[in-house]
Order: sequence, then structure tokens, then C-alpha cells
Amino acid sequence: MAKVFIIAEAGVNHNGSVETGKKLIDAAVKAGCDAVKFQTFTAENIAIKSAPLAKYQYDGREPRQSQFEMLKKLELSARAHRELFRHCAKRKIMFMSTPFDEESVEFLDVLGMKVFKIPSGEITNKPLIEKIAAKRKPVILSTGMSYLKEVESAVNWINRVWRGSKDRPGITLLHCVSNYPADIKDINLKAIETLSSAFGLPVGLSDHTMMIEVAVAAVAMGAGVIEKHFTLDRNMNGPDHKASFEPDELRNMVAAIRNIEKAMGDGVKAPRKKEREIRAVARKSLVAAKDIKSGAVITRNDIAVKRPGTGIPPEFIRQIINKKARVNIKNDSLFKRSDFS
Repeated sequence: MAKVFIIAEAGVNHNGSVETGKKLIDAAVKAGCDAVKFQTFTAENIAIKSAPLAKYQYDGREPRQSQFEMLKKLELSARAHRELFRHCAKRKIMFMSTPFDEESVEFLDVLGMKVFKIPSGEITNKPLIEKIAAKRKPVILSTGMSYLKEVESAVNWINRVWRGSKDRPGITLLHCVSNYPADIKDINLKAIETLSSAFGLPVGLSDHTMMIEVAVAAVAMGAGVIEKHFTLDRNMNGPDHKASFEPDELRNMVAAIRNIEKAMGDGVKAPRKKEREIRAVARKSLVAAKDIKSGAVITRNDIAVKRPGTGIPPEFIRQIINKKARVNIKNDSLFKRSDFS
């Protein structure tokens, strides 16, 4: 099984602070993640000033504000992006950030980002998707809130931009349920198989539940990418903290996924190396049920089936019945082929 690519979704949980962003990067590294992902936008480019907050984005601890006002506080400057990009390089973890507008696509491309992530909310944003595809870098497409037809349209838009290209960077789909946090009853992990069958593309999971089991189950079903929101502290102010893992939970999830990777194996049904040592002890052989004299004809009553499994296997019992003993055979001894004429 190929190594699962685990994205620690920092999102906007930096609360506009570069130092908090760096701590999030450090926590992702400590957890063993492959990438840490932020979000890149300017509030003016993605929301009108009166756009309301989603229900989950309002925690009741601050005066109610518009989505625009919230986003404005969570923007990261170009300088902040460059600092975080350098810190990722220093800590040897991939930097990612989701662009929410076309200017951000250009900026992240120039910054040197290697993989573009299209969020669920932008899956119908054809201009943005085509802009990302034009950068000819691998694309991860989240599919939350989507019908299969909408996923198909987004995939087609990318492929049309790439048409004629000898080297297509590749698309990975992420099954996603866009609730924060998502209820276990809504997760519908079988949609991973649906997406894989429908498009023949690698599929992963963007997991918004508050449990480890869902990501682990997705990996067992073949998910090659897992994305998980995380925060330094769920009690911090901000829209996404309450639906995010804390560092210890993230680390436990990564460890569980890595264990499942090992457990998946190669699919070949054959005894493993350590099993071979047990076969001889755990399996059984044909043995003498009593003392048998030389020249006696072997009957079923002369044969018992007992451990260890180093003698004649029980499946050959009929080949021994009616054979004549060539030697004296002691009770409870393993039969040998040379015992019979």
C-alpha cells in the first residue's frame, strides 16, 4: 500500500498571527503529517460586505459580525505567507494553501506551492478552477455539498485545460461532508467507492468529524489522502477551532493511519514469515492411535490426528488406510511414509 498523504488543515486557525501559524506548522511536523495547509484570500475578493456567517462560524463569544468582517481579520499578508512557506521548508513539511480567488492562485504559484487544493465551496467556480488548472500542477478537489454531476463538471473543466498536454499533473478527489463538526451519521464513507468507480481517480477524505475512526476506516477503504482540521487549542476564538483536532489528537490519528497502512499488506494470501514458525506447532499430523505390529493392515481405528504438524497431513488419511505396516509403530508416534509397504 502506498503511503497515505496526510494534510494537517490549519486553515484560518492562526487567527491572523504568523507566530501562531508557525506553531501550527511545528505541531503538524510533530504529529507526522506530510503537509500543512492554510487558506489564501482577500476578503474583498470572496464575500460581499453583508454576507452572513454560517451558523458554525459564530461562537457567541464576540459580537455578531458579517462574514466579510470575520474574513478580514483572518487574512494573511504576502509577507506572512512567505514566512510560513520558509518555516515549512525549514521544518521539512510541504506548504499548502487553498486559494479562494484568482489573485491568490497567481500569488501561490509564484510563491512556489507544488499542489493546489480546490475547496468544496468553489467546486462550481469554473473561472477559479480553470485558473488553477492552467498552472499545470497536481490538483486536490474537495467534493463537499456536491452532487456527482457537479464533481464531473469540475473534473471536466480541469481536463479540458490539460487537453493535449503530454504530462497531466493529476487530480485527487476528496470525499467531504461540509459540516463543522460533521455528524457520524452523515459521513457516508461508501461515497469514496462511488467517486473512485465513477472517475477512476485517486480518492481521499476531508474529515470534519471529531473522531479518529472515520479517517482510519477511510484509509482501510483505499483513501490515499486524509485532510484534517487542527488547532492549537479548541477554546481559542475563531470560526473553525471548535471543529478541529488538538495536536495530541492529530498525532494519534496519524499514528493510527500509519498502523493501518502496515496492516493493509500486499493482498497476497500466504503465510507470513512469522506464521511459518507456528504452522508446525499449530497444525496436526497423522499419528498411531495404538501400538501397531509389523505386517498389520492399517485401519481407521489405528489412526489419530494430533499435533504437531511435522508429519503426514490429515488430508492423506485415506492413502494410509489398508496399507501394511513394514515396521513396528509405537502408540502416539508420527506416521512416516516409510512405515508402510
